[in-house]
Amino acid sequence: MLTFKLNGKDKNSSARAGEIITGHGKIQTPIFMPVGTAGAVKAVHMSELEVDIKAQIILGNTYHLYLRPGLEVIRAAGGLHQFNSWGKPILTDSGGYQVYSLANTRKLTEEGVIFNSHIEGSKHRFTPEVVIDIQRVIGADIIMAFDECTPYPCEYDYAKNSMYLTHKWLDRCISHFDSTRPLYGYDQSLFPIVQGSVYKDLRKISAETIASKNAAGNAIGGLSVGEPHEMMYEMTELVCSFLPENKPRYLMGVGTPVNILESIALGVDMFDCVMPTRNARHGIIYTQNGIINIKNEKWKMDYSPLDENGTSFVDAQYSKAYLRHLFHSQEILAGMIASLHNLAFYLRLVSEAREKILSGEFFAWKENMVKHLANRI
Repeated sequence: MLTFKLNGKDKNSSARAGEIITGHGKIQTPIFMPVGTAGAVKAVHMSELEVDIKAQIILGNTYHLYLRPGLEVIRAAGGLHQFNSWGKPILTDSGGYQVYSLANTRKLTEEGVIFNSHIEGSKHRFTPEVVIDIQRVIGADIIMAFDECTPYPCEYDYAKNSMYLTHKWLDRCISHFDSTRPLYGYDQSLFPIVQGSVYKDLRKISAETIASKNAAGNAIGGLSVGEPHEMMYEMTELVCSFLPENKPRYLMGVGTPVNILESIALGVDMFDCVMPTRNARHGIIYTQNGIINIKNEKWKMDYSPLDENGTSFVDAQYSKAYLRHLFHSQEILAGMIASLHNLAFYLRLVSEAREKILSGEFFAWKENMVKHLANRI
């Protein structure tokens, strides 16, 4: 089964450096997981993820993989690892966020959710048991319990009822998980998800409930859905104070480089977000000095590296002027280079955070970094 050990803690914050061990290898935390929604990180080869970007784990999406290519295809391939040729750990979300995003075409009951496919409108049903079965077929190392992700803003009574529904679904997820077995000869681990919107009392109840399940790890959901960043940090800090120290903590769908560093300081170990690749395809480049819109005229004759203080292979190869030219020429390579750069930047950021935690320099380093990372250059 998945194991987690702490390698070090920061003396001036709640930041931790740890190591997760799964059937497909080790993950050094804090870690950022590139998002491979349909079993692929957009515009990036698996070899680039492993060798160039040094990703240690990627994320797949239960909802999307269930609809396309479908469970029959994935199972016949021997699971997602075999299907997409990724030999390291994979985490799958439960589909709860997609159900949240389909609010106008879903029917939510205590039994589960009935929804229409965004592809061709066909009707489908997700229950806690169905979601566990789907993730067994996909074969991710870490799978998520089925939950309802509440919107922001969200009225208190709705958030409360939704949280208790998520807890009921969790009990059913655990029961079905315990009564089934992995399909491909390696263990899978189930992570529950803390909900409760932005209400402190609900977050406390949910965090205590989730902690009592003694799962291999725990996730924090329902944040980064439009609430102010300071409110997200407040909820994250509160939840981390109740989640067990000896289990990894995963903050779902977060976020910007600043969000990640601030959340590491609050005790979070794992992150995922589409931001580095989605924004890359629109010409947004993350650097240690701030954020660049590479399409702007100011970069037309700038032959310096994408990140002048960067250390990635992309920075050594390509200039701002060249990448700008590719975007304006609508070359496919533009999105590929930008995605590689941004993912390499994110992975290097969490790797450096780990180094600073272990050396006792994290808090001062973090305070300096966040002054620059959100700048618009």
